[in-house]
Formats: sequence, structure tokens, C-alpha cells
Amino acid sequence: MQKIDVFNHIFPKPFHKLMMRVAGDYKDIGERVRGIPMLADLDERFRVMDQFGAEYRQILSLASPPLEALGGPDVSTQLAEAANDGMAELVQRHPDRFPGFVASLPMNACEGIVTEAHRAISDLGACGVQVFTNVLGKPLTAPEFRPLFAAMVEHDLPIWVHPARGANFTDYLTEPSSKYEIWWTFGWPYETSATMARIVFEGLLDDYPSLKIITHHMGGMVPYFEGRVGPGWDQLGSRTSGENLGAVLERLKKRPIDYFRMFYADTAVFGARAATICGLSFFGVDHVVFASDSPFDPEKGPMYIRETMKIIDGLDLSETDRDKIYRANAVTLLKLKDR
Repeated sequence: MQKIDVFNHIFPKPFHKLMMRVAGDYKDIGERVRGIPMLADLDERFRVMDQFGAEYRQILSLASPPLEALGGPDVSTQLAEAANDGMAELVQRHPDRFPGFVASLPMNACEGIVTEAHRAISDLGACGVQVFTNVLGKPLTAPEFRPLFAAMVEHDLPIWVHPARGANFTDYLTEPSSKYEIWWTFGWPYETSATMARIVFEGLLDDYPSLKIITHHMGGMVPYFEGRVGPGWDQLGSRTSGENLGAVLERLKKRPIDYFRMFYADTAVFGARAATICGLSFFGVDHVVFASDSPFDPEKGPMYIRETMKIIDGLDLSETDRDKIYRANAVTLLKLKDR
């Protein structure tokens, strides 16, 4: 059975060189890449992929940090172009391994956001675009990012949403920074969930009902908190004074929880079977896609791929549904039949 890994990460060579030149405050990126060779070493990536047979394929996307964190609009635009050109070249050179790539965007570049999205999709063949859960602290629902959502509806291709949060997001207001990497373990799923909520309550899924969004890490916290998302948010406004949140519910065309089920979610939950089952129960098999988050595992590449496959293979699913998760949903969403 073919397996298409839709959310794993790479630094293409031209992009990697440019990033190291402009990284500034992110100089520790070099140490990170040396510590995880598969990020930038194509031979190491192939060695890892070969462990899972010829049927294992990857849709390529950049790893963190967001490009806008590395410099101003000129720098982020250069980085986006280098990343997208580099990934497109890899897809062209190795179509049997990489059936597609996800474009990166200069989210601090105003009109340049949509310009690069159009270029990457129309000229380079990108399967969609990746954005992060906030843009230098601004929500994705800010007015300046609305044209991107409209553009992706026009292209009928998905937006991949990756969490972004650092130690500067404190655990408690009285402290200068988050401790023990709580910002990552619990902060990233929160970021994803908060972004989904803003998209729902600010009406993007009413304005763009055909919008397709793939959320990383099985939709963050949302599936486990189904009760709060469902009957809890059916009472929106009952816990808040001084603001008419009931009017928000009246504007929406359906229950909040029904919008949350419109998102897609990936299986990148680091080998957690219970989380996979919970996510499948919430989103449904038609809205779940196979992803590993490779190479960010203790083995620097193969572990999350292997453990995720083990979970999917062990679930009580029909072969049709298993194929949907591994391949068919991605083929439809990303239009891979036409590529």
C-alpha cells in the first residue's frame, strides 16, 4: 500500500546556505541541522526512506522557524523563493520519492504573500502552502492575510498550519520565559487550537466554505477537548460579561463544533496510539492524512515514521479506510493525480 507522508520537514541546499547567512538571532539553527542530518543531507534522507520501502513517499515542507522570524520582507521573500525553488527541483529530480512539496511564504511581505503563493503553485507545481499559527504575534485571521485564504480557495489547494511559539510565551505572567520546554510540549498544541478557533469564530469558514486547512499534530488539543468545543462553546458568552459574544454565535451558520470538523488533521502525534484514535473519532477518516513529522524524533528520522505506521496498521479499519489515511485523501486534497 502506498504511503504519502504529507507533513515532514527539510532544508533544501540553496535555502539552507542562504538561511545560514541571514539567520541572525537564529544561529543555533546550524547546531540543529548538524544534530539532525536528515534535514539537509539528501543521502541521509534517502537512507531513512529506504527503510520503509518504495511505496513510502514524502510531500516536502520546510521546518521551523517561520521565514518572517529571520528577517524583514526582502529577506523572507528571498528565503521563500530559495526554499520553493529548491523543493520544486527535488520533486522534479526524484518524483518517485517526492510527489509534491508545500510552498513557504514571506508572511511579512504584504502583497508578496499571494505573489509567492501564485508563483509556487502555478509555476513550480506546489501542492499548497504552509503557514504558521501566528505571524510575528499577529493572528492568521488579521485582515492583511485574508487574500491568502481567498487565493487558496481559488487554487483549490490546502493550507498546512504549523504551530509557532517560543519560550518568550511564558507559563505564568510573573516569569520572564517558559520553562522546561512547556512552550513546545503544551504550547504548540494550544497554538494550533487557538488558531482553529479564531478561524471558526471570525467567520473564515463561512466566507470560504471550500477552504481546506491541514492542521499539524492531529488538530492540537481539539479532539480531546470535544466536550468543551461542543456543548461548552454552544454556551459562548455565558462566562463573559461586558462583551456580546452571543452575537458571534448568531452570526455563525452552524454550531462551532461543526466548523472544527471541517479541518483536516494529520497523524503526526509522535507514536501516540490513543491520540490517533481520538483524532480519527473527531475528524473522521475522510479528514485525516498520514504524516510523521520526521526527522524530529530521538532517532533523527525513522522513529516517528515507523511508529506512526505501526499504529495505523494496527487500527481496526477497513483496507479502504486505511488507504484513505495513507494515500487516497492526500491524492484528492493535493490533486496528485494531475501531477
